[in-house]
Amino acid sequence: MEVTNIRESRNIIEDVVIGSIADELGIDPGDILVSINDKPVRDVIDYRYLISDELLDIVIEKKDGELWEFEIEKDFNEDIGIIFTNPLIDRAKTCQNKCMFCFIDQLPQNMRDTLYFKDDDSRLSFLQGNFITMTNMNEDDIQRIIDYKLSPINVSVHTTNPELRIKMLRNKKAGAIFDTLKRFHEAGLEMNCQIVLVPGVNDGLELKRTISDLSSLYPSINSVAVVPVGITKYRDGLDSLQIYDQESASKLIEQIDEMQHEYLESHGTRFVFASDEFYCVSGKELPDHDFYEGFPQYENGVGLLRSFSYELVEALDGINVIQSDKRLLIATGKLASNFMKNMSEMVINKISGLIIDVIPIKNNFFGETITVSGLITGGDLVDQVRGSEEYDAVFIPKSMMKRDEDIFLDNMTFGQASEFLMNRLRLVPVDGREFLESIMKEVRS
Repeated sequence: MEVTNIRESRNIIEDVVIGSIADELGIDPGDILVSINDKPVRDVIDYRYLISDELLDIVIEKKDGELWEFEIEKDFNEDIGIIFTNPLIDRAKTCQNKCMFCFIDQLPQNMRDTLYFKDDDSRLSFLQGNFITMTNMNEDDIQRIIDYKLSPINVSVHTTNPELRIKMLRNKKAGAIFDTLKRFHEAGLEMNCQIVLVPGVNDGLELKRTISDLSSLYPSINSVAVVPVGITKYRDGLDSLQIYDQESASKLIEQIDEMQHEYLESHGTRFVFASDEFYCVSGKELPDHDFYEGFPQYENGVGLLRSFSYELVEALDGINVIQSDKRLLIATGKLASNFMKNMSEMVINKISGLIIDVIPIKNNFFGETITVSGLITGGDLVDQVRGSEEYDAVFIPKSMMKRDEDIFLDNMTFGQASEFLMNRLRLVPVDGREFLESIMKEVRS
């Protein structure tokens, strides 16, 4: 086997699982994976596909440049215990679109660099559930997904109208989306789709057309989430877009409700779901727990609030009425503030004497049109909660933090914010049971 440019490889091993096959073979951190069964490993998709075989011939380059070759016999799909420095084993592919609604294009300057990175990588869709537009995939990428049977894949569709999608994404490749989805359908791959809905652009009849097209690929396309466009105050030089208000959000829910009834009869599933944000903006009551059919688009904000309330009600059934003189404050986004007031009342009914107030944090950083908790900065939180010394603790949802680090969007850390607030800040997962556990812990302290 000819091996060239080994040191340029990105297949650097960061760690080895103790007791694993790799550990027993003497593979060490800093070594480089060169090939599996005489095939180069371009990225984590190749690795996972090739490593699944029962008989492996693996070439490793040690830190001194020596090549070690191993013959391995193992169970099918058994991992060998290698952890790579770069989980993708490759550079992440960046988005080539200039979407009219892109949130990253609406960010102010001088934020941390990672916030400006636009990923549009099919491998991240498979590994982490990221939604992709598929506009930067070539024929080799598409065929490899089919050959390796990679699914589920999460796709940002927005519209199946080719001309409109090209206009919305400003990418001439964007119009081929439905053809690619049909190929994945024919290959038996599972998909979930999302539509960012822009009033007057891809709503109304265009939305009906898109949902109709996608439903023709059921059950390969398992579900579709419809989420509203988000507009910040940093839109100089960008398209003039409208946001959803109470009336337009109500009409959208009514339109989706009609489609859901149709698909329940024809497909046995509601298929398309409006995000929680539409219900909060419209003032309509959230659907019940069973409505969400197992919450296939939970991470997309579809059914998250109903799941939270269901979990809280179940957890409250397990406690007896107790007494407390604590005063607690919940700081959240304006969108979910009424919902959290209702949740707090349920808790207060079980804990006599407990006071829980809810403060909706106005988003001065991005603009008042941004009302979700996940886009609240540490600065806005501290400015609007400071001076609330009468409360024993201040609860905030973990969604305000970076996914893998306790840091706000403006780079303020959780620790810094807590220090500003006299160490009374409490971070709570977006989970009804854990929310109650956090309150009970404070009540008993």
